[in-house]
Amino acid sequence: MRLADYTDYTMRVLMYCAEHPQRLVTISELAERHGISRNHLMKIVTDLGRQGVLQTTRGRGGGLRLARPPAGIALADVIRGAETDFRLVECFDPRSSRCMLQPSCRLKGMLETALQAYFSVFEGKTLADLVDPEQPSPLAQRDAHDQPMAVVRRPHTPPRKRPDA
Repeated sequence: MRLADYTDYTMRVLMYCAEHPQRLVTISELAERHGISRNHLMKIVTDLGRQGVLQTTRGRGGGLRLARPPAGIALADVIRGAETDFRLVECFDPRSSRCMLQPSCRLKGMLETALQAYFSVFEGKTLADLVDPEQPSPLAQRDAHDQPMAVVRRPHTPPRKRPDA
C-alpha cells in the first residue's frame, strides 16, 4: 500500500505546523522547505481548513496553524480524509468489477484484512505521536521565521502625482 503524494504532503503540513506552534506558518515557507508546489499546498491547506484541522488567516501577515492541539488530531482520520481511494484491487468496487475469479477468490478477503491492519496502526495515534517539540526535525530548525516580529511603522506620506497627469 502506498500513500498518495497528497496524503504525504498533508502529513508534512501538519507535522511542520505542530513543530511551530508559537507562530503562523506560510504556504511559501512550506513550499520552500519541502520542495512542493504552492498551488498543491493551497489545495491541501484549504481541505484541512474545511475539515477544521487548520486555522488559516488570509492576507499580509497571514498564515496557518493547527486548529487543535496535536494530541487532538487523529492520524487515521487525517489519512482517510486525504486519500481518495482505498480500492486495492478492482473487485473492491462491485459496481465496476469485472473479475471472473470473484466467487471463489480469497485475495480480496486477505487484502481487506491487510487494509484493516494498516489502519489499526494509525487508530488511536495522533499528530502528537509524530512530533517531539523537544527534538524538532531538521526542517523545523529555528530560523528567522521563528523570531518575534517587530512592527515597523512608517510615517504617512501623501501619494505622488504622476508627471503625465
